[in-house]
Amino acid sequence: MYFDSRRLLQWIAAIALVVALASPLAAFAEPFIPRDDDEVLARLPLSAEPVNKEMRELRAALRKTPRTVERAVKLAQLYIKLGKAESDPRYYGNAQAVLSPWWRAPEPPSNVLLLRAFIKQNRHDFDGALQDLEQVLARDPSSMQAWLTRAAILRVRASYDQARLSCLPLANSNDPLLAMTCLCDVNSLTGRAQESYDLLQAFLRSHDAASNEQRLWTFTVLAEMAARMGKNAEAESFFKDALALERPSAYLLAAYADFLLDQGRPAETVALLADKTAVDSLLLRFALAKQKLEADDLPEVIAKIRDRFRVNQSRAENPPQGDEARFALYLLGQSEEALRLAKANWLTQREPQDARILLEAALASHDRAAAQPVIDLLAQTGMEHVRLKHLADQLEKLPGR
Repeated sequence: MYFDSRRLLQWIAAIALVVALASPLAAFAEPFIPRDDDEVLARLPLSAEPVNKEMRELRAALRKTPRTVERAVKLAQLYIKLGKAESDPRYYGNAQAVLSPWWRAPEPPSNVLLLRAFIKQNRHDFDGALQDLEQVLARDPSSMQAWLTRAAILRVRASYDQARLSCLPLANSNDPLLAMTCLCDVNSLTGRAQESYDLLQAFLRSHDAASNEQRLWTFTVLAEMAARMGKNAEAESFFKDALALERPSAYLLAAYADFLLDQGRPAETVALLADKTAVDSLLLRFALAKQKLEADDLPEVIAKIRDRFRVNQSRAENPPQGDEARFALYLLGQSEEALRLAKANWLTQREPQDARILLEAALASHDRAAAQPVIDLLAQTGMEHVRLKHLADQLEKLPGR
């Protein structure tokens, strides 16, 4: 594979430090198609009005030339951007509908393949997404977005060695912080949390010209690292840095809400999420905070979550089950159902939050054996996570089942 040698020479010292921290390398539902162009699919948030205007213009242009791939790709990109910001799967369905003329083609254009991978990733069809990304990279090994998406998927699956390898080509990007954030994020999960945390902070300080979008991701990664290591004051600072940059994503809000809940600050969680409960993951955290506050309207919020999950289950798109497990365990008090969902979720994705709900459900069900996959992962990777270690220690004290 070819990489620009001059840029790699500039990077080799910094990246070598990160790599040295590593351990040794070891099917979709049909898209909804509206009956006519005036049918309302969804109401966009007010903050998305400029995007909404551009989307209307692109839709009008596509009506005149419906098989113009460049316009279709641009419109699909806008839908995916909104879907990511709002954590709303409907936008990904709209993107697929826009790309439908090329969706099942034997050799789709590379830009369509990349967007198809994003959509499959959102639907947790990680195998399908990786296959599309391999095709993109076979055609264009310099696709930074393909490498970054591949790294993200492999990280979710706890394939850390392969994720790390996918981070390395990002050294060729125009934003130096991109590769370092990717590498440090992965390495922080493989027994080198403090070294990765220190290195990423130093690198961030020396690259203050990075884009706001990149800085937001780096701040979020640093906040999550700090929280995993129990550095709560530092985690709080990085979360606030991220929130101050621009309109926060649903991912960032969920991560900060979880942090606030862990710190016993439910009132602040409610205030943070009060006007953002259109997102399912945020509604769940809103309800968990309401439960802590013994709010009178908690039953209504629980009923709303139940309805949301029912709708999600009706979509044949393999939705994640980690939040459903959390809902069952903490808001319904159904530990066995929570454990079933958490185990099913672990088969698909293995991020720290997925490990946590599996440990918590296993502990509530007094089922040490069910938690063994997480305990094995912690031992194999040397992952430094204060809360997971505490839960694993509690489970080790349970009699075998």
